[in-house]
Amino acid sequence: MRKEEFPLPVGERVRVRGDRLVMKFILTKELGRLARWLRILGYDAIYYDKDDRSRLVMTALRDKRVILTRSSRMSKFTGIRMLCITEDDVEKQLAQVVKELDLNIEEDKTFLRCVDCNESLAVIKKNEVKDKVPPYVFETQKEFKTCPVCNKIFWKGTHWQLVKEFLKCL
Repeated sequence: MRKEEFPLPVGERVRVRGDRLVMKFILTKELGRLARWLRILGYDAIYYDKDDRSRLVMTALRDKRVILTRSSRMSKFTGIRMLCITEDDVEKQLAQVVKELDLNIEEDKTFLRCVDCNESLAVIKKNEVKDKVPPYVFETQKEFKTCPVCNKIFWKGTHWQLVKEFLKCL
């Protein structure tokens, strides 16, 4: 489905993190890797791994989320914002979402959400992570973030550079 076919305005975005306007998503169970990439890019992306399509639609409507799915059967629902993902490769899926929904990709907005549980990350003091990260990481990194739900610790490792390179291809 192209963005011109959306039954509700695609341009409607939800305010988060101050004045930044972003779209929120809910992804069906076949798009787990895409959900992680959207989180890396700073987008609120729920990974919905259940088969209850009615609950999925209700969540999307209640939270003003765009449904991303590979299922053509989802097109029977009307009055919702939805994009059917046609690509198999996660990089191409992400490129499709960025292009068709005209997403803003800003490098300084990356890595603001936990890639595992979708929560916003919080800054944590370096001395608080000493026994929670490898010694080399502790010695070489200055800034750390943590997920308040799963307590995972994040830092600017080599994956940050890989994401930058990937974003250049979008």
